[in-house]
Amino acid sequence: MTQLVECVPNFSEGRDKKVIDAIADAVRTVADVKLLDVDPGADTNRTVYTMVGTPAGVAEAAFQAARKAHELIDMATHKGAHPRMGAMDVCPFVPVSGVTMDDCVAIARAVGRRLGDELEIPVYLYEFAATSPDRQSLAEIRAGEYEALEAKLADPKWKPDFGPARLKPRWGASVVGAREFLIAYNVNLNTRDRKLANEIALNIREGGRVKKDDKGNPVKDAIGKTVKLPGKHKAVRAIGWYIDAYRQAQVSINLINYKVTPLHVVFESVREEAEKLGLIVTGSELVGLVPLQPMIDAGKFYLRKQGKSAGVPEAELVEAAVRSLGLDQLAAFDPAKKIIEYEFRTPAPLMSLTARGFVDEVSSESPAPGGGSVAALAGSLCAALAAMVANLTVGKRGYEAVWEEMAGLAEKAQEVKDRLAAAVDEDTSAFNLLMEAMRLPKATAEQKAAREAAMQAGYRQAASVPLATAQACLDAMKLALAVAQKGNANSASDAGVAGLMARAGIEGAGLNVLINLSDITDEEYKTSHRRKVESLVRESEALNQRVQDAVKQNIK
Repeated sequence: MTQLVECVPNFSEGRDKKVIDAIADAVRTVADVKLLDVDPGADTNRTVYTMVGTPAGVAEAAFQAARKAHELIDMATHKGAHPRMGAMDVCPFVPVSGVTMDDCVAIARAVGRRLGDELEIPVYLYEFAATSPDRQSLAEIRAGEYEALEAKLADPKWKPDFGPARLKPRWGASVVGAREFLIAYNVNLNTRDRKLANEIALNIREGGRVKKDDKGNPVKDAIGKTVKLPGKHKAVRAIGWYIDAYRQAQVSINLINYKVTPLHVVFESVREEAEKLGLIVTGSELVGLVPLQPMIDAGKFYLRKQGKSAGVPEAELVEAAVRSLGLDQLAAFDPAKKIIEYEFRTPAPLMSLTARGFVDEVSSESPAPGGGSVAALAGSLCAALAAMVANLTVGKRGYEAVWEEMAGLAEKAQEVKDRLAAAVDEDTSAFNLLMEAMRLPKATAEQKAAREAAMQAGYRQAASVPLATAQACLDAMKLALAVAQKGNANSASDAGVAGLMARAGIEGAGLNVLINLSDITDEEYKTSHRRKVESLVRESEALNQRVQDAVKQNIK
């Protein structure tokens, strides 16, 4: 999976377009990062930048943006409606895909240290990156804002995590941290009554509402504190409002951790609360971009609710989510523009071809794509057939006992199918990298040594990709065996073809491993990989025989 991190730095300048653009340009100079949004506010005198990229890319882009702000922003003259304490006021790093929260904490701390060391500014760490519980809250760190900062820095309790414990008037101080992805999400109602929308918001949000007595007065506890009735969902903030352009009221929601309360769960909850008030949910909208996972989770939820298998291609899951959540009610929903990971799809020139285009490309005089890519495609077709048979079993009378198992198997088969589909292009890419190494200059002893090192790395890569393909093909064959034994007997022949395709993929990928091992000088590496290939081939022979035997039992 591609490693993607979101970074949302907030800078204390929302009026001077030259400064705003200069900071944006600093981000754009960094490779492996896309600047997705620049949102300035004149009243707040603050601009929010949203960027997504590789961990190294966003770390560098955040620092370069701060360096540019260090040149251009003077906090000593700053005024604005939004709380602030520094030129780069807050800079959170957010896991999107292929990274953990711990990874983002490490990024935040590395960037914070670099800001302190190179720009000599005070830096505080917050949320998941905080070094103590009393510094987790951004609001507490920023209390008193820029104007109180000099006194705060003089207090040993508020010694910065990085940088000097003294005021730098032009900059102030920065808060850097790691948090979960925040999804801005609005659910549409068939009413213009903001109060009704707010009533729903009070019921679903974590903060809930103030408890009142029979006379409508707030209830106090023994120490005089107002008692609150918690809402239904954790990590959910919500209010009700009316949007004149839509002529509809909405429940406006911030999902501050969609892993705690998923997108579809809060949508269904709003629908339940709306029904109690005689209202109907007409759709919803996502503000900004969204990670792929909550869309996948929603698609699976609604397919299962229909009694269907969720083991369908990713595009169908996304479509099911869009349709079920009504995300296209107010405007067209384009997954390519709304889902973060789709902005960073690795080009797949071979798998983007038509079937005719692919076989024509293979048949050309070019040595790639060749057997490795074809082996990966064969394995992918095995997994696809296994998913098909499993899906044709779910909901079929007489197979009730295995519906749940087959539904889970179909989902696993989709994952294996996608892994092998990616390997079609990966195999050719590995071959092309090896060819590039072979074309390196070799006029001097140093060039020869560099070329040889690059070629050895290329041979290893060219061997490791088909080895991973062979292992994935074996995973696919195990799925073929399961559907051959327990799946819809009317599709037994499809399960048999799946087994044969996996067998071809394993043996074909194995041959590609062996041919690339011949030029590797590390004998231990060669011996290890040969043994792995032999083991995979032996296991596949036995597995495929079991697949074919099960198929024949069903079609005799």
